[in-house]
Amino acid sequence: MLPKAGGWYVYSHRAFGEYGGFLVGCSDWLMQVVSTAYLAVAFGEFAAELQPALRGHVKLAAVASLSVLMLLNWLGLRTGSRTQEITSLTKAIALIGFVVACYVVSPSSAPVNVPAPTSFPAMRGGLLLAIVVALQAVVVTYDGWYAAIYFTEEDQNPVRNLPRSSIGGVLACTAIFLLVNVALLHVLPMNRLAASQMPATDAAMAIFGGRGKQLILIISLVTAMSAINANFLTMPRVLFAMARDGLMMRQIASVNTGGTPAAALCLSTVIAIALVLSGSFETLIAIAAFLFVAVYLSGFTALFALRVREPGLPRPFKVWGYPWSNLAVLIASTAFLVASVVSDLKDALFTLVLVALSYPVYFFTVRRGGFALKQVLQEIPVPTDD
Repeated sequence: MLPKAGGWYVYSHRAFGEYGGFLVGCSDWLMQVVSTAYLAVAFGEFAAELQPALRGHVKLAAVASLSVLMLLNWLGLRTGSRTQEITSLTKAIALIGFVVACYVVSPSSAPVNVPAPTSFPAMRGGLLLAIVVALQAVVVTYDGWYAAIYFTEEDQNPVRNLPRSSIGGVLACTAIFLLVNVALLHVLPMNRLAASQMPATDAAMAIFGGRGKQLILIISLVTAMSAINANFLTMPRVLFAMARDGLMMRQIASVNTGGTPAAALCLSTVIAIALVLSGSFETLIAIAAFLFVAVYLSGFTALFALRVREPGLPRPFKVWGYPWSNLAVLIASTAFLVASVVSDLKDALFTLVLVALSYPVYFFTVRRGGFALKQVLQEIPVPTDD
């Protein structure tokens, strides 16, 4: 319906106005930068485990991974998208191969070095906190199901490709993730699985012996690279869309000859590297997990708002079961946010304070700072690439 670059920002800007778009766009960009930095550190840790010579240089490896992938995306949309296709296909094949191996190779053929089951202390906050923590992991695992919405302006046929990409991607990921979990249950008894810190590694060692850990580390490296590259494709397009609408400095809307929002890409990379070097992630990750679902919620709400305010907009694809399907995910997302506030009041309040501070930032930088050059910025074209 709104085939423009920028993802969730586009819908909120259209449905709720400038400030709504500014808030959602900044939140979306921030959580992607935080997750990119976190993934880069994970890449460095995996690399150090695989190659002991890198131990003590995790941050250096993390920064190197960010720099290389940034340069690939700087070359253009085609290079970045090809990198994404290759890494996504590689990790999918590797995970499916791992599942097959779990059933074909007898787990008893090699010793499994898994800690004995231990008794776990009761979590402070009880069952609610346990459920929220578990759901946070699920949300982060499946996050990315909507990534195609950032590229609809560069897609020559978004009416056909957006539903296929989003729905097909969710179904493929769900199938692969469930198969991996079933395979782990097949190799490791439940009590050992509950005691394991790295279930996939333990299962691989049970099947392949000492080389099982190396295999899982290689898959983890490819997975981290793929996720980082996906963020490099989406992060700049949020800033680009906001700058084009006058909510950021005009320079951020610049696009190089390869079709990449170059200034936005550089800014996102610099902030991600700064977060890597700072080493402070706990609070940021808690905030990002909260914002993930809040941004989803903005999209579900925008769908209702636009149906009412602009019934005449072309809608080539309509949500199945509307309004009940959209209402169901809206209620579920709201319940998750409320539970997150109750179970983690400190980080939730800190996030709400940041949200409250966003309005004075918006007022002084956008409304009074002279960045609202909409008539000029809206004329900036977006180079397309097949």
